[in-house]
Parts: sequence; C-alpha cells; structure tokens
Amino acid sequence: MAKQLKKKPIEQPVSRDWHTREEPTAKERNLTVNPGDIVTDESKSVEEKAQQVAVDAPDITGDWILVPTYFIVEYPDGKKQALHHVRDAKKISDVIRLARVDDKGNRVWW
Repeated sequence: MAKQLKKKPIEQPVSRDWHTREEPTAKERNLTVNPGDIVTDESKSVEEKAQQVAVDAPDITGDWILVPTYFIVEYPDGKKQALHHVRDAKKISDVIRLARVDDKGNRVWW
C-alpha cells in the first residue's frame, strides 16, 4: 500500500523561504551603509542599544550574519557603556585587550 504523506497547504502567491523578508534590504533601498552603522542623535538607554542590530543578513556563503550595533561594556564599578561597533571600534579593541584568562581558563575582563 502506498503511504500517504501529510501535505502542507501552499502559501499564495508562493511558498515563503526562511530568508524571505517583508522589508526591503539596504541594497534595495540604495543605502551605502548598513542601517545599524548610522549613529543617530537619539538618546537611548543601554538596554535599548543592546537590542539594536547592525547586520542581519546572509553572506555570500549562505551563513547568516548577525552583528550587534553596540558592544556593551560593564566596568568593575558596575557602570555600563554602549560602544558603537564602528564609531567606537578603537575603544572596543582596548577593552578586548584588557581581557585575561585566569588559572582555570575563565576569561577575566578587569
């Protein structure tokens, strides 16, 4: 006997792929930079900045690339700072250089 397969209904006008998006891409909008690379004058909290995404798209190999707009740094005194991935790249590099590994192999930032 032939085994009957459960069929999914076809979405019209066509089935959607995982990479289908409703909004136009930066290339389709003729932008010269990624939307997350633009630094606005809006005052946002560190938590709001932590949620921003600069790049959320597949690369040429098909791997999905997700780049946050801000690198969140928490200092030893508990203060948090949001460093923009383009504008503050030098500061981010300086913070990463401060990282050390303890005897147990755990990364220690300060």
